[in-house]
Amino acid sequence: MDKSQFLPEKHTQSPENGKVSWQSPSNIALVKYWGKYGEQLPKNASISFTLSNCHTKTNVSFQKKESEGFDFEVYLDGKREKGFEPKIQKFFERVEAYVPFLKNYQFKIETSNSFPHSSGIASSASGMSALACCLMEIEKSLGDFEIPEDFFSKKASFLARLGSGSACRSIEGPLVVWGEHPQIGKATNLYGVPYPYTVHKNFENYQDTILLVDKGEKQVSSTVGHNLMHNHPFAEQRFEQANENLSKLIPVLKSGNLSEFISIVESEALSLHAMMLTSHPYFILMKPNTLEIINRIWDFRKETGSKVCFTLDAGANVHVLFPEAEKVLVSEFIKTQLTQFCKNGEFIEDSVGFGAQKC
Repeated sequence: MDKSQFLPEKHTQSPENGKVSWQSPSNIALVKYWGKYGEQLPKNASISFTLSNCHTKTNVSFQKKESEGFDFEVYLDGKREKGFEPKIQKFFERVEAYVPFLKNYQFKIETSNSFPHSSGIASSASGMSALACCLMEIEKSLGDFEIPEDFFSKKASFLARLGSGSACRSIEGPLVVWGEHPQIGKATNLYGVPYPYTVHKNFENYQDTILLVDKGEKQVSSTVGHNLMHNHPFAEQRFEQANENLSKLIPVLKSGNLSEFISIVESEALSLHAMMLTSHPYFILMKPNTLEIINRIWDFRKETGSKVCFTLDAGANVHVLFPEAEKVLVSEFIKTQLTQFCKNGEFIEDSVGFGAQKC
């Protein structure tokens, strides 16, 4: 691993002010990362679908200043959010060596999500990746040298990871790998890389409907959850399992075998929750309605032969995954049988996307 490649060339320009805007999506891991070391480095490789509709738009305005230190304010939907600022402070401290202009400017960071606030959808991946892209856009304006598009994405992913691990998988798409893996030579712990191998047409425009079972604040923060893996009795077996599942997924993605895909993805979701059930302290992140939805999906699949399946993040909400060819069938199933288990009947229809874009 070589972090030095992201140290910038000497900045030759210094604009007085400016404004940049980027939009970046959330992602949903198929093989989960749970457990980290060092500075936001994963204990196992992971792979995710980049989403499309669930995204964060971030505007960063900057004005040259003379004072020392970091100077910024964060706004969500036009309202100052001081509660978000300690996390941005920590992020700036981590990335300063790679974007050293941070202390030269006063920043106004304005962000908004396409999904409802407190909907239970993790916004750290979309938010940190959008902010990382904005910082890269500013860096482009400070030098008289070109930043190639592939390097822009790579460094943006590297920066995003230092804010939120999973954010490094939101810069590109539709499938992104993060973490060293023996069968994926380009994969690295430093940033996410587009999945480099053949992907069957069965996975094109894959659908993800997110069932909002619980819209409250996360019971366990990601940081706390990852830290619980340090002394977890099954940690090493879990890291090995995840890497093995990614190995199994490579031929599945090539062949389009949806039955095997379902087996791997659902097992990964349940393994993630098993880690929290068996940690100290222990947590139950699913709700009764989460389990009801899972059982309904299993019954529906058995009755109809559908290739619908589920995955979970570290919370109660259910991501219902299915091929585009089944959109009519599964959407009707969701609306008639599953929305009754969502808070206020709410759900979000999404599909696989292609990463961050300049606004």
